[in-house]
Order: sequence, then structure tokens, then C-alpha cells
Amino acid sequence: MAGTKEIKRRIKSVKNTKKITKAMELVAASKMKRAVSNTLASRLYAEYSWEILTSIAQSVEDLEHPLFTERNRKENEKKKILLLLITSNRGLCGAYNAQIMRTALNFLKTNKKAQISLGSVGKKGEIFINRTIGFSSANFILDGITLADIEPIAKYVINEYKNLTYDKVLVVYTDFVSALTQRANIKQVLPVNRTDLKNLIEDLAVKPPIGGLTAKSSKIDYLFEGDKMKLVGSLAEKLTRMQIYQMVTESNASEQSSRMVAMKNASEASSEMIDDLTLMFNKARQANITREISEISAGMASVS
Repeated sequence: MAGTKEIKRRIKSVKNTKKITKAMELVAASKMKRAVSNTLASRLYAEYSWEILTSIAQSVEDLEHPLFTERNRKENEKKKILLLLITSNRGLCGAYNAQIMRTALNFLKTNKKAQISLGSVGKKGEIFINRTIGFSSANFILDGITLADIEPIAKYVINEYKNLTYDKVLVVYTDFVSALTQRANIKQVLPVNRTDLKNLIEDLAVKPPIGGLTAKSSKIDYLFEGDKMKLVGSLAEKLTRMQIYQMVTESNASEQSSRMVAMKNASEASSEMIDDLTLMFNKARQANITREISEISAGMASVS
């Protein structure tokens, strides 16, 4: 059994660690509250933004804009896919980054016939890609989460797809479900899926968006001035940017929630360790007292 001095040193060390984890838990809880608020607000905006496209829902099949065009390769040619990973810049957030990396690895294993390039948003994703395949197509570090911060990512994705560098653009991110549940997901950003577009527009008429508000079910006939296809293309680009923004906000809320839970678990584990060490310390102290009493008794017996 370790000495009392060693046990006291370990108790002090664990108490200092608990102070740090408790402080990080409180900070993460504060950030999570703001992140969840922003996520829910942007969800509402994203859902209502689909109403702009209701008037052209019937003509989706007629669109020939590059962002709506599915590209088919020849049999001897590999399909080129860009897989963008949204991760955190820092660790200590539980299994948040591990979920993203595991989902990306599973996608790589199941799509070996395709030529997949990896990009990242966040330092942890960049480190993972460098360790996995040795290089990344693009790396983005976000200082904040606003539409202006997302603009470079959206421009890169749209331009690379328009320039025929990739046939498909997918994003691996984390859906925020609750403070205890975050689900890693892969979503196709480009080309804009026409079927999903029509389904979302149709669902908007029957599903109330977040917040309990009722979506409008009546169709509005818009008067287009100028090139309708150009307008639709502009809307598609804005929609792509909004999708990426929503994924980043979802991931941020998931990161802060995961960090809060991880730090809470660490604080609870520290408390349990302190209790165990305190019990060990008391046993060691009691053993020392018993030994000293025995030595005193033995000394008195020898004198007498």
C-alpha cells in the first residue's frame, strides 16, 4: 500500500484536475446553450427558405443548371468524389470526432471503386486525413460560425464542382439530436438532388417547421424578370451555402454538447477517485496508528 504522503499528493492532484474539468464543463454548457439556440434558429430559416422554390417545384426536371446535373462516368473511369469532414479544432469532446472519422472510414471502405478526395473543416479532421491518406484536398479553420465565415467553403465546393473536378460532393457532419445524443451523418451537397428537393418542398406544405409555426400550403405564382434559369442557379448556390452553414451549426452544437458531457463524466470520475483515495488514505493512517500502538505496547512489555 502506498504511503500516506503519496496518497495525499494523489488526492491533491485529482482535486486540481476536477477543478479544471468542472470549469470546462461550465464553459461548454454556456457555449452549448448559444450553439443550440443558433442551430434551432437556422433550422427555422432553412425550412422557410424552401418556400421560395415552391413556385418552380413542377419544373425541377427541366432544369439544366450545372448544380442540378448528375454526372455519369464511363465504365473504365472512376467516379470522383469530394468528402468534406466537419470536425472540431480542439479535443476533450468525447467521441465527437471519433464518430466523424469512423463514418468517413466506413464510407472509404464501401466505395473503393471511386476516387475519393478528403477535405476538412477543423484541425482534428486535417490531422486525421494526414494520418490516413497523407494529404487533403482542402483544409478550413473557422474562427466563427457566420454565413461570412462559411462563404469560402461554399465557394470552394461550388467552384470545384462547376469546374468538373468532382462528380459529387458529400459532407460528413454530426446532427444535433439532444444534449446526450449526436448522430454522425453523410449528406450529399452537390449535385442538388432533384428528388429530395421536390420531397422537401412537398413536405413543407404538411409539416410544421421547428417552433410550432404552420407552413403555407398555398402555391404562389412568381413573376420572373430576366433569365429564370439564372435565378434558379443563384438560388441553388445560396441553398448550398445555407446547407453547409446548417451542417456547421449542427456540428458545433454537437461538439459543445459532447464536450459538456465528457467533462461532466470526468468530474464525476474525479469525485469517485477522490473518495477511493480518501478511503485508502484512512486505511493507511489507521494501519500506521495500529502499528505504532503495537510497537509502544511491545516496548512497554519488554521493559516490564
